[in-house]
Amino acid sequence: MFHATRWTAAFMAVSGENAEGAFLCLKALSVPVKSIHGVFVGHSAAAELEKMLRESAAASKTEIPPIVEYAIRFLCLLVEKRCFKYIDSLLQRIEQKLDEQKGFLDFSLETASPLDSGFEKELAQMIKEKTGASEVKMKTNVKPELLAGFLLRIGGFYVDATLKGQVEAMKADLIKGAV
Repeated sequence: MFHATRWTAAFMAVSGENAEGAFLCLKALSVPVKSIHGVFVGHSAAAELEKMLRESAAASKTEIPPIVEYAIRFLCLLVEKRCFKYIDSLLQRIEQKLDEQKGFLDFSLETASPLDSGFEKELAQMIKEKTGASEVKMKTNVKPELLAGFLLRIGGFYVDATLKGQVEAMKADLIKGAV
């Protein structure tokens, strides 16, 4: 079982004050590793990957900076422990943790139809003011199956103001009343 929270905590602890830079290096280095086809797990694969990454970094004829070193070691550990397949979700968790440290707030907005940018800006500003976040990051997604309205998610909190959600709530109430 993969524990994204533990891996994120380990990454943050090891990289310390260099976490932002190490995250960017990890993200950049993971792209070519993802493109390698075939089974790429275990100790021997991790050793081969480390060799390739170090040779690539050494091509610049300078000493490998600490943030690159953290990223290389972390990627190799993921490969060795057979956890590299979770890299995308791990990168997302690390980015969320870094945003939290900076006072940023991530939220998602799912809508039945595309929104105009004016409404998006107003919503982002309102959430920023209400939560006291220094900055907000909004991810929007259009889902026509919502019929109308929106679904707002901020962490574990969500507001379902969709027509689909209202119809399902009415259905549940009717079923409860019939029993």
